[in-house]
Amino acid sequence: MQQVLNFLRQLTTLQIALGVSLAVHAALLTVRFVDPEGFNRVFQDTPLEVILVNARSDGKPDKAQAIAQASLAGGGDAEQGRATSPLPPMTEARLGDTLEEDERMIEALKMRQDQVLAAVRQQLAALPPPEPEGVNPSPEAVEREKKRQAFVRQIAEVEKRINEENARPRKRYISPATREEVYAIYYDGLRRKIEDRGTSNFPQAAGRKLYGELTMAITVNHTGTVLDTEVVQTSGNLTLDRRAQAIVRGLTFGGFSEAMRRQADQIVVVSRFRFTRDATLQTQISAR
Repeated sequence: MQQVLNFLRQLTTLQIALGVSLAVHAALLTVRFVDPEGFNRVFQDTPLEVILVNARSDGKPDKAQAIAQASLAGGGDAEQGRATSPLPPMTEARLGDTLEEDERMIEALKMRQDQVLAAVRQQLAALPPPEPEGVNPSPEAVEREKKRQAFVRQIAEVEKRINEENARPRKRYISPATREEVYAIYYDGLRRKIEDRGTSNFPQAAGRKLYGELTMAITVNHTGTVLDTEVVQTSGNLTLDRRAQAIVRGLTFGGFSEAMRRQADQIVVVSRFRFTRDATLQTQISAR
């Protein structure tokens, strides 16, 4: 012990300070800092989600993937564990069929609109004629007059809406689900003209050919004039997209046939453009 004290007395102040500093740093290195939330965590498994269910099953799952109000084995596709949406399962939708379905729905709404208009007109015609002016109207006559004015306003609103709809150009969307022969023949001629022009005027930039795929919506008037082109899915190359639009805008197509004209004033064709490595343009009707 005496030797230790003699050794310490021989140390300078700087040596003592360095020794104390090393001891403090060594002690700090042995301290472990832990996240309090993680340290106090009781459940070591993956946390469960709390969800609501609208069904109950007799059997309980062996390993639950969620906490719910009631036991539910599976839920949706049992192979996937549980449903990923609260909505009922639906079959996969096809965009091409959707366009045709929308058109049928619009026609059904128009028929319903005409039926409502006819019904209101019948109700208006069934009302007794208004009483002559100068006669003190009875409460029943006043009520009938209010009803008559309401019917007249309703008829005016429906007729205004019908006239506005009739003033708009009738559009027909040509999709993969379209089967009418008149549209198939017209589209085939349109496709050939686009491919011939795109192949003979293959897009280039700085002396290099541009390759890629894009999807374009083309609106054609009944006279065969291209009214609008819109790139709905880009190729990733803005220059190629613009050259593809220029190819279509510079073309004129034949007018609609009588059968087409009875159904539409304009057609909208959604087509996929493929500028291939063999310097040709290939187009194919697309649903998007």
